[in-house]
Formats: sequence, structure tokens, C-alpha cells
Amino acid sequence: MLPVISTHVLLTHRLHPGLLDTLARTGAEGIELFAARQHFDYASRHHVVELAEWFRSSTVKPHSMHAPLYPDKDMGRSGAHPVNIVHPEKSRRIDAMDEVKRALEVAELIPYGTLVLHVGERGSGEGAEYSPRAVEHAVTAIEHLKAFAGPLGVRLALENILNDITTAGHLLEILATGHLSNVGVCLDTGHANIAGGVRPVIAALRPHIVTTHIHDNAGEKDEHLWPGEGNIDWPATMTVLASAPKKPAAVLEIHYDMGEAPETLVKRAAAAFRFIEESLETSQKEENA
Repeated sequence: MLPVISTHVLLTHRLHPGLLDTLARTGAEGIELFAARQHFDYASRHHVVELAEWFRSSTVKPHSMHAPLYPDKDMGRSGAHPVNIVHPEKSRRIDAMDEVKRALEVAELIPYGTLVLHVGERGSGEGAEYSPRAVEHAVTAIEHLKAFAGPLGVRLALENILNDITTAGHLLEILATGHLSNVGVCLDTGHANIAGGVRPVIAALRPHIVTTHIHDNAGEKDEHLWPGEGNIDWPATMTVLASAPKKPAAVLEIHYDMGEAPETLVKRAAAAFRFIEESLETSQKEENA
């Protein structure tokens, strides 16, 4: 599986070429950009051009982008509404789609191939609950964003986040209702571990998985730990993911609050990529024994 690292691990820093150099030294062959304005200001042409120039001179590719969760520079703490394409209020859905399109436009200069999209907000309550109307809103928004993304060479991937509308069954309903055959799924291992177990979620979504978010936890909190620090069965997980028809990348999405110094981050990420590869090899040896 293609080794990719998300800039989420550096979310408290303004993303610049020096930090991309650090991520490149992990052994990653691709990078997922996390669209948060205080980190990567996707609406700033200057910032986009700065990173585009780095990618043009690097062998590391822009693999994907995580769609914005908030439109401001402090993750909603100033009172800005979350980016929610299924919010009950139409004006909020339109604002959310406009914000996602700003992130999609980055592909004109940084040619990433996949946009990871949240459907609804994390948690419970308004904007996160499943209902037939929420499915209708999801399909309408995804069709609109898909039409915008297509000419840019970007495919949408819906993430299984920790809310009711993105359970495996409900994601499948959204894809089927909208006949969204060219929209994929981003399988988040940590979220799946909390919401019913990794292997059942992968089994349900396997034909649609086009990319991943790889991280660990103990099955209770969304900790975004390094693989092996929680209770996920990694040999079994990686075997099933590697057998998905669309060959997803292994995208490390580690928490930004780990306090890792640059050199430590390089070593830990490189070790995580080796761990993922060894987990897959272990499982294959057990199957052939």
C-alpha cells in the first residue's frame, strides 16, 4: 500500500516547505493536506503557490486533501459554524459547499487526486443525525461537489466519522440512493474501532474504499495514536484493506497534540510505515502457513 502521511500531525503549525521536507523524510510517497486555514490556508493564493512550488520540485506527490471542517482560522472557537453539507438549514448547506469548493480549487495548482469529505458533524444532535432528509441533503450536496471536482481531476471520498449518518450502512445508503458509483469511501480505522469494530466496517465498505486514515485507539476515544499503541488488530486490518478492489493508500493521520519534535516525528512515522508493512507480511505468512 502506498505510504502517505497527513499534515494533520502538524495542525498547530502554519504549513510551509520546511515542514513538508520533514514529512518527506519519513519515507512517505504522498502527502494529504489538511485544509484548515490556520494550518494550510487553501483560500490564500500565496500559500497555495508556496506549497505548489515545493511539490513541483519534490518526488513526494500530493495524494489527497482533507476538506475543511471550519471556515475560520481557529476551528470554530470564534463562533464560526462548522462546515456541514447536510445541515437542516439550506443557507448553512450552501455555505458549506462553497467552502469545500474553495479547497477543491487548490487542485488547479496542487494536483491532488482525492478529497476526503465529512458528511455531517462529529458527535450527535442537529447536523449529525441520520434521517431520510439528511440522506437527501447529502446526495444533493455530493452531486454538486462531484460536478465541480470532476474537471479538476479530483474524486470525492466520504469518511466514516463518529456520527450516525456515516455508519457503514448509512454511507452505503447515500452512495446507492445517489447512484454515486464514482464517489468512494475513506476508511478511518480509528473511527471504525470505536463504532462497531474495524473488520466489520471494512467488510461492509470494502468495494468502495479508495483511501484510508490510519491511526489507533483503545476503542473508546478518538485519540489518533500511532499504529500499535491501541488495540486494533493490525495484521487483520491491513490484510483486508490491501485486498480492497481499488487498492487504497495507507494514510497516517496522527494527532497534532503528540508534542513530537521534527526528528522524532520522522523516526516515528518511518517506524509506523514499517509496522504497517510488517503487519501485512505477518498476516500473509499466517495465511500461507
